[in-house]
Amino acid sequence: MTNTENTTRPTVTPDALQDPRQGLMKAIALAGRTVAAVRPEQLDGPTPCSEFTVRRLAGHLVAVLRRIALAGRGGDVASLPTVADDLADTAWQAAWDAAVREVEAAWADPAILGRKLTLPFGELPGAAAAAVWTSEFTVHTWDVATATGQLPDWDPELVAISYAAMRRGLPDGPRDGAPFGAAVDVDADAPAIDRLVAWCGRKP
Repeated sequence: MTNTENTTRPTVTPDALQDPRQGLMKAIALAGRTVAAVRPEQLDGPTPCSEFTVRRLAGHLVAVLRRIALAGRGGDVASLPTVADDLADTAWQAAWDAAVREVEAAWADPAILGRKLTLPFGELPGAAAAAVWTSEFTVHTWDVATATGQLPDWDPELVAISYAAMRRGLPDGPRDGAPFGAAVDVDADAPAIDRLVAWCGRKP
């Protein structure tokens, strides 16, 4: 990919705040394009998310999509695995596309934004859950891109939504029990995507 990183300071528009499903689907789409661009010889390489290779991180994102769909249908996401590790390399795209369609169907009703959904760490209204998952997809897209030499065209609005969600969700101090390392110091004028991933324990 030849896109360059957008370093504009992020802002969140009123439309995104009113319907966070839009941001979630944009984050999912960017993740899908990034994983689809991974070359076969890169699949077993490491990622900045140390528990995952590129292959397992792709499988994790498919699993997260399935969990988002299940949550939208009123189910408990903890009943599904965190990694779809049964996918052959040739089956990944079909599984991704099917899971995206499930998310779109399960989240089609705007009332879901005010409904309580069951996440692994507790219940959240759909609007807040969408922001959390937007941040998860955005950070993991950075993981995949960094591991495979890609430069996604970051949407400043999505980065802003993600950063706000992670600032609320992650403490500044110790993060015992959370799947994130300690925040990494970056310059105040660093690109927005760098500040997001640094807050999540990555070294941009």
